[in-house]
Amino acid sequence: MGAQLREARRRIKSVQSTKKITRAMELIAASRIVKAQQRIAASRPYSEAITDVVRTVTAPGVVTAEHPLTTARETVGAAALLLITSDRGLAGGYSANVLRAGEQATAKLREQGAQAMPFLVGRKALAYYRFRGRDVSHSWTGFSESPLYEDAKAVADDLLEQFVKGSTDGGVDEIHIVFTRFESMATQKVTVSRLLPLDPADVPESDGEEAPASTAMMEFEPEGAGVLDALLPQYLTARIFAAMLDAAASEQTARRRAMKSATDNADELIKKLTRDANSARQAEITQEIMEIVGGAEALAGTGSEL
Repeated sequence: MGAQLREARRRIKSVQSTKKITRAMELIAASRIVKAQQRIAASRPYSEAITDVVRTVTAPGVVTAEHPLTTARETVGAAALLLITSDRGLAGGYSANVLRAGEQATAKLREQGAQAMPFLVGRKALAYYRFRGRDVSHSWTGFSESPLYEDAKAVADDLLEQFVKGSTDGGVDEIHIVFTRFESMATQKVTVSRLLPLDPADVPESDGEEAPASTAMMEFEPEGAGVLDALLPQYLTARIFAAMLDAAASEQTARRRAMKSATDNADELIKKLTRDANSARQAEITQEIMEIVGGAEALAGTGSEL
Protein backbone atom coordinates (compact mmCIF):
# COMPACT_ATOMS: atom_id res chain seq x y z
CA MET A 1 0.00 0.00 0.00
CA GLY A 2 1.36 3.40 -1.01
CA ALA A 3 2.29 6.10 1.43
CA GLN A 4 -0.36 8.49 0.07
CA LEU A 5 -3.13 5.93 0.58
CA ARG A 6 -1.94 5.09 4.10
CA GLU A 7 -1.87 8.79 5.03
CA ALA A 8 -5.36 9.38 3.65
CA ARG A 9 -6.81 6.44 5.57
CA ARG A 10 -5.02 7.51 8.76
CA ARG A 11 -6.48 11.00 8.47
CA ILE A 12 -9.97 9.61 7.78
CA LYS A 13 -9.85 7.61 11.03
CA SER A 14 -8.62 10.67 12.93
CA VAL A 15 -11.38 12.91 11.56
CA GLN A 16 -14.00 10.25 12.25
CA SER A 17 -12.90 10.12 15.89
CA THR A 18 -13.08 13.90 16.14
CA LYS A 19 -16.51 13.88 14.53
CA LYS A 20 -17.82 11.49 17.20
CA ILE A 21 -16.63 13.89 19.91
CA THR A 22 -18.10 17.01 18.31
CA ARG A 23 -21.38 15.22 17.62
CA ALA A 24 -21.62 14.11 21.26
CA MET A 25 -20.86 17.62 22.48
CA GLU A 26 -23.51 19.01 20.14
CA LEU A 27 -26.13 16.69 21.61
CA ILE A 28 -25.09 17.50 25.18
CA ALA A 29 -25.28 21.23 24.50
CA ALA A 30 -28.72 20.80 22.91
CA SER A 31 -30.04 19.04 26.01
CA ARG A 32 -28.57 21.71 28.30
CA ILE A 33 -30.21 24.47 26.27
CA VAL A 34 -33.61 23.04 27.17
CA LYS A 35 -32.70 23.00 30.87
CA ALA A 36 -31.36 26.56 30.66
CA GLN A 37 -34.58 27.75 29.04
CA GLN A 38 -36.60 26.05 31.76
CA ARG A 39 -34.56 27.84 34.43
CA ILE A 40 -35.15 31.19 32.71
CA ALA A 41 -38.89 30.51 32.62
CA ALA A 42 -38.91 29.42 36.28
CA SER A 43 -37.14 32.60 37.44
CA ARG A 44 -39.31 34.93 35.37
CA PRO A 45 -42.27 35.30 37.83
CA TYR A 46 -40.00 36.52 40.64
CA SER A 47 -38.06 38.78 38.28
CA GLU A 48 -41.26 40.31 36.92
CA ALA A 49 -42.75 40.79 40.39
CA ILE A 50 -39.71 42.56 41.84
CA THR A 51 -39.39 44.63 38.67
CA ASP A 52 -42.99 45.82 39.00
CA VAL A 53 -42.45 46.75 42.64
CA VAL A 54 -39.26 48.66 41.84
CA ARG A 55 -41.00 50.50 39.01
CA THR A 56 -43.81 51.45 41.41
CA VAL A 57 -41.56 52.61 44.25
CA THR A 58 -39.25 54.61 41.97
CA ALA A 59 -42.12 56.31 40.13
CA PRO A 60 -42.11 60.15 40.38
CA GLY A 61 -43.67 61.42 43.60
CA VAL A 62 -43.69 58.08 45.43
CA VAL A 63 -40.40 58.50 47.31
CA THR A 64 -39.53 62.13 47.80
CA ALA A 65 -36.15 61.69 49.52
CA GLU A 66 -33.10 60.97 47.42
CA HIS A 67 -31.73 57.48 47.79
CA PRO A 68 -28.02 56.60 47.34
CA LEU A 69 -28.83 53.75 44.94
CA THR A 70 -31.00 55.91 42.68
CA THR A 71 -29.09 59.19 42.82
CA ALA A 72 -26.39 59.80 40.24
CA ARG A 73 -23.02 60.96 41.59
CA GLU A 74 -21.87 64.44 40.67
CA THR A 75 -18.64 63.05 39.24
CA VAL A 76 -17.90 59.49 38.20
CA GLY A 77 -14.35 58.61 39.10
CA ALA A 78 -14.64 54.84 38.71
CA ALA A 79 -17.24 52.45 37.35
CA ALA A 80 -17.64 48.72 37.89
CA LEU A 81 -17.80 46.66 34.70
CA LEU A 82 -19.30 43.20 35.25
CA LEU A 83 -18.37 40.80 32.43
CA ILE A 84 -20.17 37.45 32.22
CA THR A 85 -18.28 34.92 30.08
CA SER A 86 -17.92 31.13 30.03
CA ASP A 87 -15.71 28.78 32.02
CA ARG A 88 -15.07 26.51 29.03
CA GLY A 89 -14.22 27.02 25.41
CA LEU A 90 -15.50 25.34 22.24
CA ALA A 91 -18.34 27.87 22.04
CA GLY A 92 -17.33 29.83 18.97
CA GLY A 93 -17.04 33.56 19.55
CA TYR A 94 -19.34 33.63 22.59
CA SER A 95 -16.82 34.85 25.19
CA ALA A 96 -14.81 36.84 22.65
CA ASN A 97 -17.88 38.93 21.77
CA VAL A 98 -18.49 39.76 25.43
CA LEU A 99 -14.85 40.69 25.97
CA ARG A 100 -14.88 42.85 22.85
CA ALA A 101 -17.98 44.69 24.08
CA GLY A 102 -16.26 45.06 27.46
CA GLU A 103 -13.25 46.70 25.82
CA GLN A 104 -15.55 49.12 24.01
CA ALA A 105 -17.37 49.95 27.25
CA THR A 106 -14.02 50.48 28.99
CA ALA A 107 -12.90 52.87 26.25
CA LYS A 108 -16.18 54.77 26.48
CA LEU A 109 -15.86 55.14 30.24
CA ARG A 110 -12.29 56.31 29.81
CA GLU A 111 -13.45 58.97 27.37
CA GLN A 112 -15.89 60.17 30.04
CA GLY A 113 -13.06 60.47 32.54
CA ALA A 114 -13.95 57.33 34.55
CA GLN A 115 -11.79 54.35 35.35
CA ALA A 116 -13.28 50.91 34.69
CA MET A 117 -12.96 48.40 37.54
CA PRO A 118 -13.43 44.85 36.17
CA PHE A 119 -15.68 42.32 37.87
CA LEU A 120 -15.17 39.04 36.02
CA VAL A 121 -17.41 35.98 35.83
CA GLY A 122 -16.02 32.97 33.95
CA ARG A 123 -12.52 31.61 33.35
CA LYS A 124 -12.36 33.07 29.85
CA ALA A 125 -12.60 36.63 31.18
CA LEU A 126 -10.16 35.80 33.97
CA ALA A 127 -7.59 34.38 31.52
CA TYR A 128 -8.04 37.35 29.18
CA TYR A 129 -7.32 39.89 31.92
CA ARG A 130 -4.51 37.89 33.49
CA PHE A 131 -2.72 37.56 30.17
CA ARG A 132 -2.77 41.35 29.83
CA GLY A 133 -1.64 41.95 33.40
CA ARG A 134 -4.87 43.66 34.50
CA ASP A 135 -6.70 43.64 37.81
CA VAL A 136 -8.49 40.33 38.50
CA SER A 137 -9.15 40.81 42.23
CA HIS A 138 -12.94 40.63 41.69
CA SER A 139 -13.56 37.36 39.85
CA TRP A 140 -15.78 34.29 40.12
CA THR A 141 -15.53 31.02 38.21
CA GLY A 142 -16.98 27.52 38.10
CA PHE A 143 -20.70 28.17 37.55
CA SER A 144 -21.12 29.76 34.13
CA GLU A 145 -23.11 26.80 32.74
CA SER A 146 -25.41 26.40 35.75
CA PRO A 147 -25.45 29.52 37.96
CA LEU A 148 -27.27 29.56 41.29
CA TYR A 149 -28.99 32.46 43.01
CA GLU A 150 -26.27 32.32 45.68
CA ASP A 151 -23.64 32.91 42.99
CA ALA A 152 -25.48 36.00 41.77
CA LYS A 153 -25.86 37.23 45.35
CA ALA A 154 -22.13 36.90 46.00
CA VAL A 155 -21.41 39.02 42.93
CA ALA A 156 -24.14 41.55 43.78
CA ASP A 157 -22.96 41.93 47.39
CA ASP A 158 -19.40 42.69 46.24
CA LEU A 159 -20.66 45.18 43.65
CA LEU A 160 -22.98 46.86 46.15
CA GLU A 161 -20.20 47.17 48.71
CA GLN A 162 -17.97 48.92 46.17
CA PHE A 163 -20.84 51.17 45.07
CA VAL A 164 -21.68 52.26 48.62
CA LYS A 165 -18.01 53.13 49.26
CA GLY A 166 -17.81 55.35 46.19
CA SER A 167 -14.73 56.19 44.17
CA THR A 168 -13.44 58.57 46.87
CA ASP A 169 -12.93 55.56 49.18
CA GLY A 170 -11.62 53.17 46.54
CA GLY A 171 -15.03 52.00 45.33
CA VAL A 172 -17.12 52.82 42.27
CA ASP A 173 -19.79 55.37 41.34
CA GLU A 174 -21.58 53.29 38.70
CA ILE A 175 -22.21 49.62 37.95
CA HIS A 176 -22.38 48.38 34.36
CA ILE A 177 -22.95 44.84 33.10
CA VAL A 178 -21.93 43.13 29.86
CA PHE A 179 -23.55 39.78 29.05
CA THR A 180 -25.19 37.85 26.23
CA ARG A 181 -28.98 38.09 26.26
CA PHE A 182 -30.80 34.94 25.13
CA GLU A 183 -33.64 35.99 22.85
CA SER A 184 -34.22 32.74 20.97
CA MET A 185 -32.39 29.68 19.67
CA ALA A 186 -31.42 31.73 16.64
CA THR A 187 -30.67 35.07 18.30
CA GLN A 188 -28.36 35.93 21.17
CA LYS A 189 -27.29 39.53 21.62
CA VAL A 190 -24.40 41.00 23.61
CA THR A 191 -25.92 43.64 25.90
CA VAL A 192 -24.29 46.49 27.81
CA SER A 193 -26.42 48.28 30.42
CA ARG A 194 -26.11 50.28 33.63
CA LEU A 195 -27.42 48.69 36.81
CA LEU A 196 -26.66 51.43 39.39
CA PRO A 197 -27.46 54.17 40.08
CA LEU A 198 -30.93 53.06 39.15
CA ASP A 199 -32.84 55.19 36.69
CA PRO A 200 -36.58 54.39 36.62
CA ALA A 201 -36.42 54.67 32.84
CA ASP A 202 -33.86 51.83 32.84
CA VAL A 203 -36.14 49.41 34.68
CA PRO A 204 -37.13 46.83 32.03
CA GLU A 205 -40.76 46.28 31.19
CA SER A 206 -42.06 42.98 32.54
CA ASP A 207 -43.88 40.43 30.42
CA GLY A 208 -46.62 40.05 32.98
CA GLU A 209 -49.58 42.26 33.78
CA GLU A 210 -49.02 45.97 33.76
CA ALA A 211 -48.37 47.70 37.07
CA PRO A 212 -51.08 50.01 38.41
CA ALA A 213 -51.04 53.34 36.63
CA SER A 214 -51.64 55.36 39.79
CA THR A 215 -49.64 55.09 43.03
CA ALA A 216 -51.01 58.19 44.77
CA MET A 217 -53.04 56.20 47.32
CA MET A 218 -50.25 53.77 48.20
CA GLU A 219 -48.68 53.80 51.66
CA PHE A 220 -45.35 52.19 52.49
CA GLU A 221 -44.33 50.60 55.75
CA PRO A 222 -41.58 51.40 56.48
CA GLU A 223 -41.26 54.68 54.57
CA GLY A 224 -40.35 54.69 50.93
CA ALA A 225 -36.63 55.11 51.60
CA GLY A 226 -36.72 52.08 53.89
CA VAL A 227 -38.46 50.07 51.20
CA LEU A 228 -35.72 50.99 48.75
CA ASP A 229 -33.03 50.02 51.29
CA ALA A 230 -34.47 46.50 51.42
CA LEU A 231 -35.67 46.24 47.83
CA LEU A 232 -32.88 47.55 45.61
CA PRO A 233 -30.17 45.10 46.75
CA GLN A 234 -32.57 42.24 46.00
CA TYR A 235 -33.43 43.84 42.67
CA LEU A 236 -29.73 44.09 41.81
CA THR A 237 -29.24 40.41 42.65
CA ALA A 238 -32.29 39.46 40.59
CA ARG A 239 -31.00 41.41 37.58
CA ILE A 240 -27.57 39.79 37.81
CA PHE A 241 -29.08 36.31 38.27
CA ALA A 242 -31.32 36.83 35.23
CA ALA A 243 -28.27 37.93 33.22
CA MET A 244 -26.36 34.81 34.34
CA LEU A 245 -29.25 32.56 33.27
CA ASP A 246 -29.42 34.31 29.90
CA ALA A 247 -25.67 33.95 29.52
CA ALA A 248 -25.80 30.23 30.39
CA ALA A 249 -28.46 29.57 27.75
CA SER A 250 -26.53 31.66 25.21
CA GLU A 251 -23.32 29.77 25.99
CA GLN A 252 -24.93 26.40 25.35
CA THR A 253 -26.54 27.68 22.15
CA ALA A 254 -23.18 29.00 20.94
CA ARG A 255 -21.49 25.70 21.84
CA ARG A 256 -24.17 23.68 20.03
CA ARG A 257 -23.78 25.87 16.96
CA ALA A 258 -19.98 25.59 17.04
CA MET A 259 -20.06 21.81 17.49
CA LYS A 260 -22.61 21.38 14.69
CA SER A 261 -20.38 23.42 12.41
CA ALA A 262 -17.39 21.29 13.42
CA THR A 263 -19.36 18.09 12.76
CA ASP A 264 -20.45 19.34 9.34
CA ASN A 265 -16.88 20.31 8.51
CA ALA A 266 -15.71 16.84 9.58
CA ASP A 267 -18.24 15.27 7.21
CA GLU A 268 -16.97 17.38 4.34
CA LEU A 269 -13.36 16.59 5.18
CA ILE A 270 -14.09 12.85 5.36
CA LYS A 271 -15.70 13.01 1.91
CA LYS A 272 -12.67 14.80 0.49
CA LEU A 273 -10.20 12.41 2.12
CA THR A 274 -12.25 9.44 0.89
CA ARG A 275 -12.04 10.77 -2.67
CA ASP A 276 -8.29 11.23 -2.25
CA ALA A 277 -7.95 7.69 -0.89
CA ASN A 278 -9.98 6.29 -3.78
CA SER A 279 -7.85 8.20 -6.28
CA ALA A 280 -4.68 6.94 -4.64
CA ARG A 281 -6.00 3.37 -4.66
CA GLN A 282 -7.02 3.64 -8.32
CA ALA A 283 -3.58 4.95 -9.16
CA GLU A 284 -2.01 2.00 -7.34
CA ILE A 285 -4.25 -0.48 -9.15
CA THR A 286 -3.43 1.13 -12.51
CA GLN A 287 0.26 1.00 -11.68
CA GLU A 288 0.03 -2.68 -10.69
CA ILE A 289 -1.84 -3.52 -13.92
CA MET A 290 0.76 -1.71 -15.97
CA GLU A 291 3.53 -3.58 -14.19
CA ILE A 292 1.78 -6.92 -14.78
CA VAL A 293 1.19 -6.13 -18.45
CA GLY A 294 4.76 -4.93 -18.83
CA GLY A 295 6.06 -8.09 -17.17
CA ALA A 296 3.89 -10.28 -19.38
CA GLU A 297 5.09 -8.51 -22.50
CA ALA A 298 8.66 -8.88 -21.35
CA LEU A 299 8.17 -12.60 -20.79
CA ALA A 300 6.44 -12.95 -24.15
CA GLY A 301 9.32 -11.21 -25.86
CA THR A 302 11.88 -13.45 -24.15
CA GLY A 303 9.97 -16.59 -25.19
CA SER A 304 9.87 -15.56 -28.85
CA GLU A 305 13.62 -15.01 -28.87
CA LEU A 306 14.16 -18.48 -27.52
